[in-house]
Amino acid sequence: MSFEEYAALARQLAEHRRAGERDAAAESARRRDLHAAADYLHQRLTAQGQRLDQLGRAIGVDQPPAAPPPDAGAAGAPPGPPFPPGPPSDPATWPAPPAGSGPSAAPGPPVGSGPSAAPGPPVGFGPSAAPEAGDGDFAGAAGAPGRAGVGAYPELPAGQARLALPTAVSPAGGGVPTQRAAAVDPVVELELARRMADEADRHGQQAELLAQRPALLPTWSPLARAVAVYAACGAAAGVFMLTLVLASGIGPVDGFTLGAWICAGLPALAFFAGYLVLGRWGRPAMVAGTPPRYLPLGFAICFLLVPLGYCGYLLLFRALR
Repeated sequence: MSFEEYAALARQLAEHRRAGERDAAAESARRRDLHAAADYLHQRLTAQGQRLDQLGRAIGVDQPPAAPPPDAGAAGAPPGPPFPPGPPSDPATWPAPPAGSGPSAAPGPPVGSGPSAAPGPPVGFGPSAAPEAGDGDFAGAAGAPGRAGVGAYPELPAGQARLALPTAVSPAGGGVPTQRAAAVDPVVELELARRMADEADRHGQQAELLAQRPALLPTWSPLARAVAVYAACGAAAGVFMLTLVLASGIGPVDGFTLGAWICAGLPALAFFAGYLVLGRWGRPAMVAGTPPRYLPLGFAICFLLVPLGYCGYLLLFRALR
């Protein structure tokens, strides 16, 4: 090999080395970017989880309980015994031969025990243990000589059957091992996770907006809501006032009692009823501090609406007379 060939080979190796270094640097930068993106998503998801916990506590929803561990055995059946490590070493503890293997299925002489050292038939092989004449089909391990009454595969108890490896059933009906899942691209997975986090942020903002609205008249302003509540309570007190006026005309209620209820009792009941309604259904689930209830306005509405209603009733009654 000449010097020029050595020089060309050295240049080629140097180029390969530089290309490998560039690829390693690009792969390292890619891994750093992936780790940074994963850490950012982890921080976002952690903040979202904390915010969802706050929303759940605000609306009175507790965290779901942890799922109980799965049962060791099948439903309604105790777990079976573990697999034996192997056949027992003591022949006395070996299992008994299967039912139906009579004297005709007795074991033949062991190998090498005869004069000609001819191999004898194996255990359970005999004329009566041969498969019965049927339709000529081969029965697999169940039709093997000396294996009468035994299926192609032994059935395992419930606890042991659970340990069997899962197989995917093909359309032809045969069990074949499942194929391995295709390798996922971390960049694609991180992009999908980022989109899901953005969607979760959007839904979280909508939930916060809904949580900042009260259950009673959510689209109204606080002032309009307070005026409507106090006015409704004053109108209900006016209905009671009409009932008392009719009762005073009959005789069960005297004039002093009627005046006391109209001037003080019914307005006070209407005011406290409106105050309690605003505190129970007019309060948003998430609000900083106590929402305004406009106490002077409510007091004025309730203590003016009921007497004004009584005066209007008197004017209407006199006009109709």
